[in-house]
Amino acid sequence: MVVVLSGNFRGQGPAKIVSIDRDSKRAVVEGINTALKHVKRGHPKSPQGGRVTIPVAIDVTNLALHCSSCNRGVRVKTQVIDGAKRRVCGKCKKSL
Repeated sequence: MVVVLSGNFRGQGPAKIVSIDRDSKRAVVEGINTALKHVKRGHPKSPQGGRVTIPVAIDVTNLALHCSSCNRGVRVKTQVIDGAKRRVCGKCKKSL
């Protein structure tokens, strides 16, 4: 789960990440940053034609992981717990 830090969708979340493009450092987040695409009749997503909402990628620098105990977007730190590296919340130190 992530929270949007900046842009038109600032403060929205927590939302799930649908996909990540590691080369361009962009992520598609569920329900955030959608666009309308006009399609003709016979299109697989809309056989009758019209406008279809499609998700648009957002830069990963505008996202922060959501901590359920802090209930906000937080920075992530790493700690070694039982011999394994874990991501922990920067504020409350609970495992994410």
